[in-house]
Amino acid sequence: MERSVHLPVAAQPDVETVVGFARSSEREGYDRVWLPETWGRDAVTILATIAHSTDEIGIGSSVLPIYSRSPALLGQTAATLQEVSTGRFRLGIGPSGPAVIEGWHGVEFDRPLRRTRETVEIVRNVLSGETVNYDGDSFTLAGLRLRCDSPEEPVPIDVAAMGPKAVELAGRFADGWHGIVLTPEGIEERLKDLARGAEPRNRDPEDVRVTISVTACALEDGERARELARRHMAFYLGAMGTYYRDSLARQGHGDVAEAVAAAWASGDREEALSLISEDLLDELCAAGRPERARDLLERFAAIDGVDDVAVGFPRGATEAEIEATIEALAP
Repeated sequence: MERSVHLPVAAQPDVETVVGFARSSEREGYDRVWLPETWGRDAVTILATIAHSTDEIGIGSSVLPIYSRSPALLGQTAATLQEVSTGRFRLGIGPSGPAVIEGWHGVEFDRPLRRTRETVEIVRNVLSGETVNYDGDSFTLAGLRLRCDSPEEPVPIDVAAMGPKAVELAGRFADGWHGIVLTPEGIEERLKDLARGAEPRNRDPEDVRVTISVTACALEDGERARELARRHMAFYLGAMGTYYRDSLARQGHGDVAEAVAAAWASGDREEALSLISEDLLDELCAAGRPERARDLLERFAAIDGVDDVAVGFPRGATEAEIEATIEALAP
């Protein structure tokens, strides 16, 4: 079992702050840092900076959206980041959702499963160093070949997925699966989908690396930690489209998810927060005083089939609170 850090999605004062979290993670013995690309600074530039600012810790994208970059560019990016990190890079990609892709990037969110599969195939072809000729439903490419050596250390390609079919696809074609906003029971259900996807290709599901990101906050002020985690979950359910609500509904909490979203949409933030019970918060997050947060995080690490638990952070956490959580939950 590995322990990694999912660097904060919320805006930070500057690039150096994010790089500092990566250096802290390396110092505390974490295996890898993951960086998402949402809005604000692009992830690739920061990952390259982290690669030059650290020595041993693995780095990865979790995730780069597949609609905002072409598969060819993703392959070129992966090759470059593998070079600058001296073999420490892992590529995490995912479709994101309509709110982000259509609303922010102005691109039609069409056939996400098919596009994900073709992106994985094309990126692998690009990274092979051979000439890429590809004729798919979403992409047709001809004649691309890297004008640099292909990576000496192969770049694993992980896929972020939430629904059963998407996780099944990850089990069939990807090197790893990234999950988020999942209860322990929900993770076990999705692991069945992963195994079902691996079966037709005679793959051992254990060869598909499973990374679960858990929103965590470990502070001496345990109530503050739990309030931050609760606000984070309410924001995801209320303001980030339907994907997270749908995922929670599949896990048996659909009524809560819809009620939180309705309260959030009406502007009643406090009502939205109150709808997330203590028990549900414990099912989704690892938040509280350090001892409690560690115990909650361990429940995710103990699930058979999970290879890496990534410590994420609530949106409202300060730099000092993020650093305290990195230290408190270190392996």
